[in-house]
Amino acid sequence: MALLVNRIDKRILKENLKQEGFARKTISFYRYVNIQNPLELRDTLFKSWSELNCFGRIYLANEGINAQMSVPEHHWEAFVTRLYSIPYFSDVPFKHAVDGNGKSFYKLIVKVRDKIVADGITDPGFDPSNTGKYLNAKEFNAALNDTDTIVIDMRNHYESEVGRFENAFCPDADTFREELPQVIEHLKGKENKKVLMYCTGGIRCEKASAYFKYKGFGEVYHLQGGIIQYAKEVKELGLESKFKGVNFVFDERIGERVTDDVLSACHQCGKPCDTHVNCKNDDCHLLFIQCRECAEKMNGCCTPECMHTISLPIEEQRRLRKGRVKNGPECLAVYKSRLRPKLNELTLLKK
Repeated sequence: MALLVNRIDKRILKENLKQEGFARKTISFYRYVNIQNPLELRDTLFKSWSELNCFGRIYLANEGINAQMSVPEHHWEAFVTRLYSIPYFSDVPFKHAVDGNGKSFYKLIVKVRDKIVADGITDPGFDPSNTGKYLNAKEFNAALNDTDTIVIDMRNHYESEVGRFENAFCPDADTFREELPQVIEHLKGKENKKVLMYCTGGIRCEKASAYFKYKGFGEVYHLQGGIIQYAKEVKELGLESKFKGVNFVFDERIGERVTDDVLSACHQCGKPCDTHVNCKNDDCHLLFIQCRECAEKMNGCCTPECMHTISLPIEEQRRLRKGRVKNGPECLAVYKSRLRPKLNELTLLKK
C-alpha cells in the first residue's frame, strides 16, 4: 500500500494557511499505550484528520502516540469525537497553546517510529509505566519553594537557553538520549532528595520520572502537562509564573512567550535576544538565536559561508547541495566552534 502523504509544495501550503478565513486551535497530546499495529493506525489517522483539514506532526510507535496539531475550530468537536472513539486514545487530555493563533503547522505529517521518545534505554527490566507523581502549576510552585528540592529541565540546551524555571539544572545536551545520563550524574549521591522535573508538554518527563525511580530515586515529581499546561494554569488562576522567558515549541512559531524576561543573547553579537531562527541557507537551516540587527547584517544566515552560498545563482546552490545534508558537518563544526561556546558562556552568566 502506498504511504498516504501530502506532496504539495510547502510555499503553496503556507500561503493557503495565510488565506484561511477561520480560526484554529493549536494543541498537543500524548499517551504511552501498547499499540498493536501502528502502521495501520497511521493511515487511519491520516485519512480522518485530512478530512477535517487538520495539520500537525504526529509520531506513532508500539509504545504510544506523541502529537502536536492545529485543528480548525469548526471541526473541533468532530476531531475529539473521532479521536476518543479509538480505544487507545479514549479521554486523552489535551494541552492548548497559550497564544491560541493556530498558525502553528501548514501540513499534516504522521510517522511511525521505533519510539515516540528516543531514550537509548535498552534495559529489559525498566518499566516506563511506573512514573513519578504529577504536580499541577500551584503544587509545582509550592514545591519550588522547598530549598531541599532539586529542579531538573528535561529539555535540550536550545530549549532551556530561552526559557526555564529558576535554579533548574539544564543539561548541555542536544537530545533526550544524551540528557538521561547527564542528569543521573548530576543527581549522584542525592537519591534521598525530592526531584522535580519539567519539559515542554510532559511526555519526556513521563518517561524520565519512571527511569529515575528505576535508578533508585524515591521522591520523583513532574509537572503535569509540562510548560504548556503550566502557562495556561498560571494565566487562568492568576499565579506567579516561576518559569521565565520563552517556551520553545516544535512548530512554525518556534517559541511561545510566557513572561517578558529575556534570558539569552544573540549568538552573533551578544545582544539580549531570545528569537530562534533557521539559517536561510537551504543547505544549512541551522537553528540559532539571532537579533534583528544581525539578521539584517547577515541576511538571515549563521555564518559568512552561508551568506556566500545564498548569494549564488539558484542553479549553483542546487549543484552544491547534491549529496549533502542540511546541518551537515561543515555547518555543525562552525556552530560548535563559534556559536555554541558563546551560547554556553552567555547562558551560564544568566543562570
